[in-house]
Amino acid sequence: MPRPPPAGRRRERAVMRILQRLRQTQQAEALRQEAESAFFATAWHQGNQGPLVPWEARAVELGARPLSARAALRTLQALWAHDRHLSTLTPEALARMERYLHFAAVKAQRDVILQDEYGNFMVVVLSGELVVNRRQPWGETLRLAQTGPGDLLGEMSLLDSGQRFSSCTTLVDSELAVLSAEALDDMLVHDPALAAQLIAILARKLSVRLRAVSSRLGHQSP
Repeated sequence: MPRPPPAGRRRERAVMRILQRLRQTQQAEALRQEAESAFFATAWHQGNQGPLVPWEARAVELGARPLSARAALRTLQALWAHDRHLSTLTPEALARMERYLHFAAVKAQRDVILQDEYGNFMVVVLSGELVVNRRQPWGETLRLAQTGPGDLLGEMSLLDSGQRFSSCTTLVDSELAVLSAEALDDMLVHDPALAAQLIAILARKLSVRLRAVSSRLGHQSP
């Protein structure tokens, strides 16, 4: 009788199954109504992919200033403690996330995410405000959201390195936590239990957000 795979291997396989289901579900929704993904700042890409803009390159463009990881992590813990999905991450789990995150301060009126570019990172707002704008095909600029501390932006690009479907701009000086696709891959290898929990949370939040955007944009289209 074959031996069962080690616990770490089973968790890693479970994570990959979650990712596969999430991507299949999101792709079906995006094909049904492309505009529904506007709020996430990403869209499913059809055709050849353009140049990828990683966080390291964007940080240089923004003149982002590194923050103290310890202080930033305390802020993140306090913010996520009030989120019904993210509060399921224990303080110990959040502490393990520190090695996978970048923490940075960004000045006001800086484009952290640009519409139509390809990116592979998401950001968490620690302090300040960012506005999410979508330039519509008929020329109108639609303000999709104004985000504040605790909010997440760009989650779908974290999973698929897809085309950004809207822009995210700081309204005031802001502090951010950044998780890249490379860091998530590293987490899958070295801490699969944490990666599985984080991906499951993102899947739930994306589902809720997709429903909200579908409802809103249904009343915005010309």
